[in-house]
Amino acid sequence: MINRNDVDVLEDDILQLDRKLLKTLLVDRTTQKNILWATDDYDYLGSLYSKSSQITIEAITGANSKLIQPRVEKEKAHQERRTKKSAEVFTPSWVCNEQNNLIDREWFGRDGVFNVAYGKMWVANLERIQFPDKKAKHWQKYVDAKRLEITCGEAPYLVSRYDTVTGQKLTLSSRIGLLDRKLRVVTENASSDEEWLKWAERAVQSVYGFEYQGDNLLLARENVLLTYMDYFEYKFNREPKAEELQNIALIISWNLWQMDGLNYAIPNCGELPFYQMSIFDLSENEDDYAYLSLLDPKDKPLCKIRDWRSKETIVFKSLVKGGLL
Repeated sequence: MINRNDVDVLEDDILQLDRKLLKTLLVDRTTQKNILWATDDYDYLGSLYSKSSQITIEAITGANSKLIQPRVEKEKAHQERRTKKSAEVFTPSWVCNEQNNLIDREWFGRDGVFNVAYGKMWVANLERIQFPDKKAKHWQKYVDAKRLEITCGEAPYLVSRYDTVTGQKLTLSSRIGLLDRKLRVVTENASSDEEWLKWAERAVQSVYGFEYQGDNLLLARENVLLTYMDYFEYKFNREPKAEELQNIALIISWNLWQMDGLNYAIPNCGELPFYQMSIFDLSENEDDYAYLSLLDPKDKPLCKIRDWRSKETIVFKSLVKGGLL
């Protein structure tokens, strides 16, 4: 059982629920190895925690289960050090809400769809969300609309389990994340359990984010997974089983990826061989992939993401060069 009432999620809880689940959350889909630490904050713990090392299950569980913490749980000095050294930008939840509201105002053509902001607070609209009477504006179109949070950190624009300023846990009705809004729409409109599961999965497939530092990326992935779990429990009045979360974790491991935003490649923290994947490389068994060192190690792997509607694996840089972003 994962304790979802605390801001800080213990990796031990995920491990006890299912080791494969935690393993999936650590995978880098571009290299099919694990995500890198990509920060020297943990160097004092030894070589396994260097910025060029992969994050392993053993490194973040057991005695190290509280090693990775959300920003709101870190000491102030640590927060300031991350800001200075890594240009880590802190965005308060109320700012995320106002900017997300701008996106929805553009989509719906009106203000106050999910909430009304008052200064640094907001009041949720508790009525069922009304959609425009247009074919292109049905609730399914809203759920499928792709959203990307760049340099996402802990993904406060995508999901809002807690207030990033106070650390206070937010109720479902008061959440402001883009995925939260989509899952609310699914919950209000799905006519059957099967339809809910289908469209809740599509909601997760529609949100993307990239992050440089591995600890932040893991927190973001965990926050998305736990957000899905929260809405699942609300819908079905029970916690999801491990097997019901495997595909969601797989999607998350593709959609929230580790990348240096300056060159669209994995962080330049070590020399990893480039591995060319086909659109069929979507196995849940990470050991299916051979790590061939046939190419020159200086080749930095360009990050890849999934387009779940077209079922294609795409080099992210091609979207930027093609003018799609």
